Amino acid sequence: MYIINESEREYRFGNSGPKYLMKGPRMNFAVVQFQPGEDFTAHYHDVMEENFFILEGEIKIVVDGVTYHLKQGDFIHIEPTETHYCFNPFEVCVKMISTLAPYQESDKVELKDYTF
Repeated sequence: MYIINESEREYRFGNSGPKYLMKGPRMNFAVVQFQPGEDFTAHYHDVMEENFFILEGEIKIVVDGVTYHLKQGDFIHIEPTETHYCFNPFEVCVKMISTLAPYQESDKVELKDYTF
């Protein structure tokens, strides 16, 4: 059994990025926040699938070259090996839930010069 309050963790980049409430043993669970104009490096996972559920605001997520405009209440499932890139071109912060499973200590392959 495991209980934690979001206030007990911090976002990776101050007021943005992932805030992991759980990492392993079988999945990761994070609250993710992007301020207006922010993005996250394009990447894929060899083993883990990733899900995003939009709590507040809106975001654009590119999956294998196709751009999706997601807003509050939307859910997206990303399969292993599907390249994804998140960016917030909107004027408000976006807050979303991210899950990754099955848990892997290291499974992220970043693509520095990704274009779509």
